[in-house]
Amino acid sequence: MKKVRRYDLDWLRVGVFALLICYHVGMFFVPWGWHLKNNIIYPELRWPMLFLNQWRLPILFVISGMGTYYAYSFRSAGNYSLERLKRLGIPLVFGMLFIVPPQVYLERVAAGDFQGSYWDFFPSQSFLGVYPEGNLSWHHLWFLPYLLVFSLAMAWPFRRIKDTPGKLVSWVGNRLRTPCGWLVFLIPLYLCEAFLEPFFPVTHALVGDWYALMNFGTLLVLGFLLTASGQRFWDHAIRYRRRNLLLGVLSFSGLLALWQLEDSIFIHFTGAGIKVLNFWTWIFVLFGYAATYLNRPGKLLSYFNRAVYPFYILHQTLTLIIAYYIMDLPWGFPVKATILGLGTFGGCLILYQGLILPLKWLHPFFGLKATAPPD
Repeated sequence: MKKVRRYDLDWLRVGVFALLICYHVGMFFVPWGWHLKNNIIYPELRWPMLFLNQWRLPILFVISGMGTYYAYSFRSAGNYSLERLKRLGIPLVFGMLFIVPPQVYLERVAAGDFQGSYWDFFPSQSFLGVYPEGNLSWHHLWFLPYLLVFSLAMAWPFRRIKDTPGKLVSWVGNRLRTPCGWLVFLIPLYLCEAFLEPFFPVTHALVGDWYALMNFGTLLVLGFLLTASGQRFWDHAIRYRRRNLLLGVLSFSGLLALWQLEDSIFIHFTGAGIKVLNFWTWIFVLFGYAATYLNRPGKLLSYFNRAVYPFYILHQTLTLIIAYYIMDLPWGFPVKATILGLGTFGGCLILYQGLILPLKWLHPFFGLKATAPPD
């Protein structure tokens, strides 16, 4: 079976992970809790961060569902499950053993909960108890166990849908024939937001994280089904991209207005509807514009598409190391943000190009395939 590749999805994946690095740099400066905080907080940075926060994670799970559909063009369910265990499970375990402990160490030292060098902390203290009470954590790598669980749980149902699309895929495709049919997919997302989110705040702990599991799992399944519907989805996203852009601006403006009001049951249920409409709209906006302008190969895309996984694994550790040494310095936001951003991207690039790529035995630990994908 011929392998299909959507280069626009590759560009979106690279772009969203690049935004993740920028987002984590921003977390150092905003009032929300994070592992380390700057000595001066900038509350006004919340607004662009809130905008990104609406759709940056949802679109990653939708893209993952789409990638799963294309992967089944040349894999059985068993082969796909084994491949997921290797490419998600091995980097997760490696990351928890060697990439995340420096983050926990710096957090403990900054809070005054530990004194001594890193080698006093690792490995004797780094695996005692489960974070946040203990020190064993997957921190920013939480995306990997969630995606692994979804991939294994849906391996055989997805294989069956791929082989015999049936009425479900036809129904999804028919919804995309009309200008507003895509809104029906908001129903399961709204139910999660309205009835699970208040009782199960996101913890990224996997166990008991029912809102995140249902919400992200639904998005992954929707990504798979939208792709299974074929060209109808892409035509719909392209055709209505300008309308959706306007709707995205209006819905986010509605959220901003709603956040200024006192919380109530009415505000909660209304806000849940506007929230899912907002991030679902922006997802379609991004797919529409990417399909229009970015669905083409290139050497730069090929390079960063392969590098994005190691960058993701490494980035937060580098961000926190740099943040620890500048957090109390009397420098302004522009200087510190520039140092954090360039330091993180530059550090990832140096480690990827100078260490990970040349040492092939490291490749499985950073989720790299044996050979680079073709342009």
